Amino acid sequence: DLLGNWEGYYVRGIRIPQNQNRKIRIELHPKHGWWGGCSRCGCTGCDYHDRTTRIVRDLPVFGQAVELRVVLRRVVCPVCGPSRESISWLDPYARVTTRMAETVCRMAEIMTVKEVAKTFLLAWHTVKNIHKRYLKHLLEPVDLNGVTQLLIDEFAIQKGHRYATVVVDALRKRVLWVGRGRSRASIRPFFELLGDQRRHIKAVALDMSSAYINEIAEQCPQAQVIFDHFHVIARYGREVIDRVRVDVANRYRHDPVQRKLVKGSRWLLLRNPSNISRPKDQQKLDELLEVNKELSLVYIMKEHLNHLWRFDDHIAARAWWHQWYRMALESNIDALIKFARNLSIHVEGLLAHTRYRLNTGVLEGMNNKIKVIKRVAYGFRDDEYF
Repeated sequence: DLLGNWEGYYVRGIRIPQNQNRKIRIELHPKHGWWGGCSRCGCTGCDYHDRTTRIVRDLPVFGQAVELRVVLRRVVCPVCGPSRESISWLDPYARVTTRMAETVCRMAEIMTVKEVAKTFLLAWHTVKNIHKRYLKHLLEPVDLNGVTQLLIDEFAIQKGHRYATVVVDALRKRVLWVGRGRSRASIRPFFELLGDQRRHIKAVALDMSSAYINEIAEQCPQAQVIFDHFHVIARYGREVIDRVRVDVANRYRHDPVQRKLVKGSRWLLLRNPSNISRPKDQQKLDELLEVNKELSLVYIMKEHLNHLWRFDDHIAARAWWHQWYRMALESNIDALIKFARNLSIHVEGLLAHTRYRLNTGVLEGMNNKIKVIKRVAYGFRDDEYF
């Protein structure tokens, strides 16, 4: 009894099989004079109702699984009616002891479900359900009180351009919600969960996704949308630098040396100058920009656009934007002109960083953590568990 620490119960019988693959069976009966009371309200002045036997798993001993045959009593509570007797080491309806469930959950934080199941000689689904119940108890319901600033981004949840959306509390840096998809309908359940708290949202930092922008405008019209620096520059790289680089490479199709130089320069053009440490990379970039005016111009314009996020003063930032926009329109580069005109539609979101110093850098780190969890587990079949 002391070894098992089954409070209120004594060992009536034990069977240790010769075969190592079979379970050790221990029969537990309530101690004479011990009374646990009602498991719902804790009342101890209850009368006996009936009893039943439940098979419960406990921690393995010396590499062998342990199976408990526990005699459970039901009581007649004057408040709750018939209910199970309260047992400190066994939760209601549980098929494993509390200590085994706690140990399984600790191991599930650092191991895959498959490995935990193998270690504790349990079924895969049993481990998953134990851990899922633990997470629901630990994390739900999500506290949305006091949320005023949000970060929203997406990450790839499966191959084939299948995405999920993550919403984070920008001030407390905690995940509030994750949902499959990146459309307006996909993120609407979060705002429904937010309820009346929506009117307290002051700022939302995100990429330039029209679905997110439109849904926020409908759900939180008072919120200031802030376009994240990283996503704007990344979009500039895709839509302007990559487009110009490909067009220039196509013009050099009869000059293999120059074509190879241009085609192999993508990451040099997208990298910040301060991150170019090797002399040969800097020499290659200088040579490329010297021989091609279009690539040189879009590269310089990228650095000028980068400078926009260094302003703390709203008026100075707006003046810098108008200067950059005018230069873009006068560049005679179609990809740059198109990008500048699209950006001008959302100019208030670009300049909002002077009022709210928000960016999705924290969220990108969380997304990396999410991807690692997914990769370690070799994917999840249950979205709620994920």
